Order: sequence, then structure tokens, then C-alpha cells
Amino acid sequence: MRNALLAALPGCLLLAVSATAQAQAPTPPAAPAPGPYRASATKINDLVHTKLAVRFDYAKRYLYGQEWVTLKPHAYATDSLRLDAQGMDIKTVALMNGSTQQPLKYDYSDQENLRINLGKLFKPGEQYIVYIEYTAKPDELKTKGSAAITDAKGLYFINPDSTVKGKPVQIWTQGESQSSSAWFPTIDRPNQKTTEEIAMTVPAKYVTLSNGKLVSQTPAGPGLRTDTWKMDEPHAPYLFMMAVGDFKIYKDSWRGKEVNYYLEPKYAPFAKQIFGNTPDMMEFYSKRLGVEFPWNKYSQIVARDYVSGAMENTTATLHGEQVQMTDKELVDREYSSESVIAHELFHQWFGDYVTAESWSNLTVNESMADFSEGLYAEYKYGQDAADAHNYTYMRRYLGSKRDASKHLVRFHYDSQEDMFDLVTYQKGGAIVQMLRTYLGDDVFFAGLQKYLQDNKFGNGEAHQMRLAMEAVSGKDLNWFYNQWYYGAGHPVVTIDYAWDAAAKKQSVTVKQTQEGKPFELPFTIDYYVNGKAVHQQVTMTEATQTFTMPLAAKPTLVNVDADKTLLWKKTDNKPLAEFAYQYKSAPRFVDRAEALEAALAKQTTDAAARALVVSALSDKFYQLRVAAAEGLKMDNKDVAKAAAPVLRKLATTEKEPHVLAAVLGALGDLKDKKDEKLVTQELANNPSLTVQGAALRALGDLNPTEALTRAKAYEVDAPAALGAAMMSVYAQQGGSAQWAYIRDRYDAANGQAKYRYIAPMTQMLGRLDDAKAFSEATTRLQQLAMVPQLKAYGIDKAMVGAIQKGAEAQKGKPNAAQNQAAADAAIKAIQAAK
Repeated sequence: MRNALLAALPGCLLLAVSATAQAQAPTPPAAPAPGPYRASATKINDLVHTKLAVRFDYAKRYLYGQEWVTLKPHAYATDSLRLDAQGMDIKTVALMNGSTQQPLKYDYSDQENLRINLGKLFKPGEQYIVYIEYTAKPDELKTKGSAAITDAKGLYFINPDSTVKGKPVQIWTQGESQSSSAWFPTIDRPNQKTTEEIAMTVPAKYVTLSNGKLVSQTPAGPGLRTDTWKMDEPHAPYLFMMAVGDFKIYKDSWRGKEVNYYLEPKYAPFAKQIFGNTPDMMEFYSKRLGVEFPWNKYSQIVARDYVSGAMENTTATLHGEQVQMTDKELVDREYSSESVIAHELFHQWFGDYVTAESWSNLTVNESMADFSEGLYAEYKYGQDAADAHNYTYMRRYLGSKRDASKHLVRFHYDSQEDMFDLVTYQKGGAIVQMLRTYLGDDVFFAGLQKYLQDNKFGNGEAHQMRLAMEAVSGKDLNWFYNQWYYGAGHPVVTIDYAWDAAAKKQSVTVKQTQEGKPFELPFTIDYYVNGKAVHQQVTMTEATQTFTMPLAAKPTLVNVDADKTLLWKKTDNKPLAEFAYQYKSAPRFVDRAEALEAALAKQTTDAAARALVVSALSDKFYQLRVAAAEGLKMDNKDVAKAAAPVLRKLATTEKEPHVLAAVLGALGDLKDKKDEKLVTQELANNPSLTVQGAALRALGDLNPTEALTRAKAYEVDAPAALGAAMMSVYAQQGGSAQWAYIRDRYDAANGQAKYRYIAPMTQMLGRLDDAKAFSEATTRLQQLAMVPQLKAYGIDKAMVGAIQKGAEAQKGKPNAAQNQAAADAAIKAIQAAK
């Protein structure tokens, strides 16, 4: 599962809100008290094989199903069976004796657990088949989603009555975490594995996709067809999937296996550009893990209105529509967008082939998949790309105070949905990368190979991964797993330096300041003397520890954690001159990123800092060029004087679209009318939509009237980048007419698509003099503030701040009192909501 909220919310939603409200991002709430102990599901019966025959009622949003489920008692004889079945109508329950059905007694009074009396005692390992006829009614379920997966009804009918013009009719499923039981009765737990056969009867005009191989297609009456899909290897029930709709299939291959991409017809011509690296990823991961891709095919499909980012259904990954792009949009695609393809593919090993035995151990699925994103980036795009990707994820976790108290492996939680968070994903991925650094590549990947081979088609947990790593390395790793997997938090350190000229010794003092016992931290210190690095391997075991190194001369730079993989929050008390040397001489992306960050903090007062920032505008890796341009404080005359000539030159020479966009943004901040011609030319002529969007925003700073006129052209069917720029101009420069557009688009949006309108609404609030418009905006912000999935990220506090700021900006205007009353009412409602 790729968590769309974790990827998007902290980075663009809350930070955008805080910026527009001119306040710091709200401090997320403290982590909730641990919930009850969550034991692994007790196995009374084991799933063996699940055979389904289903058809759909598009008008009622029903699934009519027949199921033949084969089971066997796990360890003890039993005469009963419990299946998860959510909100269904159960028509028949019978024991199969050959082809004869023997009716069975059952209880389904709670509409969640189907409790069946088998009528006889079955011995451990003795197989039996139960037949169930049922109707699934997902739209009638009273389920709640979470921050990670925004809905939990399992089966989704998209535009089934074709009422939304231009929107395709689709059906798709989402099983994780325990929603497959909303469309077929099963033991809906991750420690169950079953083979599968699904026969779907659908309108003949549509294509279908499910797990495994399409074994037959047969006519099923006027306008209907039955497609039968078969999965011969066992996998967990939450990984079952179906999809039905008007999809075009692009056929690719890898080592003779089918690799197919299912897209809406509009995007089919770009299938190879979107998913074309998939066979290369399959080859790379197969070789790196020493375990060949374990399934008979791999398909990817893109669905409308998906409830998360993407889902690793076995052999058939489902993506949200954000991965669909036209050729123009693909010009600007960054690895952060492509990485979801790598993430879900890696799950075919870690999650599908070997599945977390409980949600408490979700780390062996999701932390591994997050780690895999940087791994492929390193292979395909280079070390800087991998380091930049990993560094972004690490900082996202470190920026969340509420997650510091959570264990990576958690046996106490309120809902399994709570496990899909920054700890399981971003922190966990960073921990895996640290383990790789500690063990070295040969041993680390041999450990992953052993874990996969030892647990294939079964379940795993963190301790089994530890045992595999210990077996191949010969090292005890309890200390590592105890502090990182079964402990909480991370080191918070200060680093200080001293040179003893008489003894010719450099000392480095590292002090851990977080609460609790100190972390054990192995790392490398590099001492740069006469242009060469001297390496020192150390292990920190105390709260404060000083490391010394005899050297021929005072080092120009001391670089602590030279591999730049430690998960810690540090205050590095080195002078700017050393950061400048670090930028020029140390080898890693993070070395340069840290130096740039130090320089950006001092750019208005220190000429050397300004020089470093300006030099970073020409960094070899584009993301640091972007960071330098976006970090410039162009309202400072010294910064503007140093940077403006370089920016203007870059505006005519830079080819990377995200860098050029950042350069245009900085020139917009300068607000020099002589840049308007350049900006207008880029808006009209640059093929990059990102650059065009940045040019429109910059034009809003340079000529607001012209920007509003040009923005109006993007109101209908604009690509995402231009639509976002148009809304930004409206938010910064627009009035009541532009508010009506943003309001209507927000109201028409579904699910997470609404979040993109939060920043424009908060930015406009202070200028909405009209009382009706102001009330409309505050009402919508109030509604968002009360969404449980967003409150987990502090959205309620952010909205209170934004509404207060908007009301303050109304002071002295004709409707100030009325608008203040509307703001007070909205804030009161937000604060009163639980």
C-alpha cells in the first residue's frame, strides 16, 4: 500500500496552510495512548482454496456471489467455522459432499461474523468445502476509513449509472487492511493464505483484471461475458482483487512473463512512458534479492476515485489516477512520482510472497517497500537521486513530533489502520537503510534472500528478518532490533569540535539530548586533511561521548556520519567555512544539502553564505538547484544583488523544468518589471507545464491584472500544473468572481482531490469582503478541520489559525463585524468537535 496522505499531506497541505496563514505548521497532537494488546489472529481453521463466481448489479451497487471455500483445521479438531462477512445477505450455507450440498446451521446476527456449525468434527489437516451463496452490499456498509485508506467498504462502483459525463464506469476492490470480507466471506487476516479462482460475469464491452492468470472467457447471455481468473499460489485474502471497466491494455513482458498496463483509453498511448521501467525494475529486484519475481504475471491498472495511493494486490497492482499522465505532463515527471511503481512492485516479494503475520509487524511489508524506492533510484538514476529521495522521507518523519513515541513494531493500537503511518513507512525505510550500511551490501542482501526463501508463500515478522540477518552475518543484532524495531523515538544530538594543536588531535563530542536511554550508534567520521579524507569507524554507546583522532594537521572539515544514513536529528556546531568546504568536497547529496541549509539560514547577513547559495544554483543535482532558488530571500537587497544576475542567466540556459520553474519563482519574488517579458515568453512557449505554471505565478507578482486575465484561460480542462497555478493566482490576486470558481471546484471534487483547494481558500479569506463569500469559505474550512483523517495531522489547529488570520485581515472593512462573527462560529465548532 502506498499511502497517499503520507506522501502528500505533511509536505504540501499543512505546510501550504501554515504558509498562507503566516504561521508555523501546527504541532501535531501527541500520539494517542496505546490501545489494547493486538495478538496475532489465532488459527482455528486454515484457508486452502477460495473459488468465487460473482456478478454485479450496477443499479443497486450489489455483488451476487457464490463461494466454495476449502479449509482445514489448523492444530485441533473442530466442528465450527467463523468467517468474516461484512453486511451481507446470506442465502445459503452448505457443506459440500462431492456435488451434493448439505445445509448447515449458522448464526449471522451481528452482520460481521458468519458462525457456522459444520455438523461434524474435522481432524487437523482434514479438508472440507463450504458453499455460500450471498449478496454483498458495500454501499450500505457503515464503515470508516483512515488517514491512509480513506474508505473501507472493499468493493467500489464508480459512476455506475453514468450520471457524471466524461467519467468512466468502473468497478474495483480494495482489500487492505480487512475489507475483502466486504465482498466475499473469508478469514480476513494477514496470516491466512489461500489459492484462488474468480469467475466474473460482466458486460461484454468491458475488460477485467484479477489475480493470477486469465484462464477462460465465455459468453454469458446477451451482452455479457464470464472471465475466469486463477491463482495457483497461495496469498493473503486482503490481496484478492477485481477490476472491471473500459481499459486499454498495453502488453509488455519480462523473461517471458506477461507484464501488462491497464489504462483509460485517453492515456493508453502513454502507457509505455508511464510504466515502461517496470520490466527493468523486475530484473533489478530479482537479481538484487537473489529471488526471481515469484508470480506468473504482473499487471498494473489505474482506477478512478481510488481511496489511497496504490495497492500491491498479488500480480495486479492498482494505482490511483494520479499516475496517469499525458505526454506533456510526463515531461515534468520526477522520480517521486515514478517511485510508487517501484514501491508496489517490491511488495510482490515483501508483502505478497512473504506477508506480515500481523498488522503489528507491518514493517516487514511497508518499511521494505519504502526502502525499495531509494534502492531502484540508486541503480537507475544515481546515488544523488537515491539520497535525495531517502533524505526527503527521513525529514518527513523527523518533522512529526506525534510519531516519536511510537514503536515500529506495535502490539498495542486502537485500529490496524493506525499502523499505516510515518513510522511504518518513512522511519522504517530509513532503519532498513541504516541496517544495510551497518552490514554492508553483500551480507545485507544475502539476509533478505534468506528471509524470503525461508518464509516463501507464508508469513514473516521482524524477528524472522533479524534471525535471517544474524544467520548470514554471524552478528548478534538484538541490540539493533530492540532499539529501532521494538523501541520508540530517535536520537537528538549536538555535535561539537575541538582541535588540540599541541597534541595534534581532533576531538568530536556527540551528545544525545532526547529523553530516555541513549541509542547505540555505529557511524563513520571523516577527517579532511590536505584534501584527503581519513576515515574513523566509531560506535556511540553513551549519552555523551568524545571521539579523538591524531592527525598531521588541523582538519579543514570533520564530517560526522559520513555515510549520511543515520536516523537522527542533529545540531552540528561547525562554522560556515567548514560547511562551505563540505559542500565542495564531501561526496554525498546530504553533505551538500546540509551545507546549503546552513547557508540559507545566514544568507541575509553573511556574504560567504550568499556565495554558497548562489553557487548551489549550479549544483550537479537538480533538486539542490531547486532548493537554492526556492530558498533565496529576494526581498533582501544583498541577496537580490548577488542572485539576480545569476537567476536571469539561468532563466535563459537552464533546461531542467523544475529548476527553471524555481528560477522564475525567485524572479517573481524580486518584483522587477523588467523580468515580465522573460516570464511571459516562458508562459507562452515553454513545453513544460511546470514551467508554464511557475511563469503564471511569477506574472502574478509582476503584473497581477495580466496574470488574472491569462489565468482565466485555464479554468476549463487545464492540466494539473496549470490548474494549480491558476488557483494560486486567483488566491493571491482574485476577488469574489474567482472565489466562486474555487468554491464550485472544491464542492465538485471528491475525496483527497478536495485537499488541493485548502491553500487557495485560506489565502483568499482575508480579501473576501463580501460577507456571503467569507461565510462560504469559513464553512468549508470548518468542514475540513473536522475530518478525522486530517485531524490526525493537526488540520483543525491549522484551520483555526487560518480563519483567525482571515478575520483579522477584514478589520476596518465594511463587513468586518459580520465576518468576525462567522469566523468565531466556525472556530467554536472546530474546537467543540471531538
